[in-house]
Amino acid sequence: MACCWINLSAGENMKKTGLEHAAGAAIGVSLAFVLAHSTAQAGETWNMPTAYPAQNFQTLNAQEFAKCVAAGSADEITIAIHPNGSLFKGGDIKRAVQTGQTQIGERLLSGNENENPIFGTDSIPFLATSYEDSVKLYASARPELDRVLEKQGLKLLYSVPWPPQGMYFKKEVNTVADIKGTRVRSYNGSTARVAELTGMSPVQIEAAEISQALSAGVIESLITSAVTGQDSKAWEQLTHFYQVNAWLPRNYVIVNKAAYEAVSDKAKSALADCSAKAEVAGLEKSKAANDAALVVLAKNGMQVVQPSAELVKQLRDVGAKVVALWTKKAGESGNVVLTSFKK
Repeated sequence: MACCWINLSAGENMKKTGLEHAAGAAIGVSLAFVLAHSTAQAGETWNMPTAYPAQNFQTLNAQEFAKCVAAGSADEITIAIHPNGSLFKGGDIKRAVQTGQTQIGERLLSGNENENPIFGTDSIPFLATSYEDSVKLYASARPELDRVLEKQGLKLLYSVPWPPQGMYFKKEVNTVADIKGTRVRSYNGSTARVAELTGMSPVQIEAAEISQALSAGVIESLITSAVTGQDSKAWEQLTHFYQVNAWLPRNYVIVNKAAYEAVSDKAKSALADCSAKAEVAGLEKSKAANDAALVVLAKNGMQVVQPSAELVKQLRDVGAKVVALWTKKAGESGNVVLTSFKK
């Protein structure tokens, strides 16, 4: 744009020295051409909706990814992050990217398990209960995820796990009998099935709506991470966080395939490079955020405790039933993923 400012200055000087109007008009046309050309070369802005607060580690990781892409593509692609469901609610993000309403988005794909069971792989109860196993399960599922998403006109860029999922209640809980009838927040098929099989009542609630749902009494318990508990200030309504480590759900950053194909090879290379970096950085951010959130929960009066042996046994029995249901629905694709993971 420096060239444009120089031409504008030259145009002002010509007027001051009394050059003919035609000369000024010619410079104006030239300036308009330069401005238009410069704008075209500046690239485009991709809007990236996400369902989580601006200071959540997933969103901060996305911000770093956006900066990396802008630098790597020489500003051909500028990604604008829209946190906390401000552009599209969490449940609408995948569809918005798929239909081209936005170019890129971050979504908990397990929330779309009803479309294809493979989207719920990361949330199979008690299958991958550690960060190490989460990474292994993701590697096993990635080829199938890529295949399914490509058919939907989408491309998977990167994925970052949430911390292990625990259970929040407003009372001490030692067995499944203690939680029957409890209204619990549900965010995917696994949470709904675990809730139903333990006698709880699942209520579909997006992350940005947890605080309001708790204060209004719409829900009275959570199956989620320490980080989401911190984001929603769960201690204002709930008292106990049980570290059952049920699974580590994942966020996925997906891009509209047509938008992806329209950019240059340089931009594609930047997206690939920055995605690889985002997965590595995001994993470490998740671990650090989990440790920090556990401290915050405790400081705010939440009892952060290990579940009783009886509760763990009962929950694992429920988990086995959910695995059987998922495997049946997922068919051969699911069996390929699980076989690869268990090797």
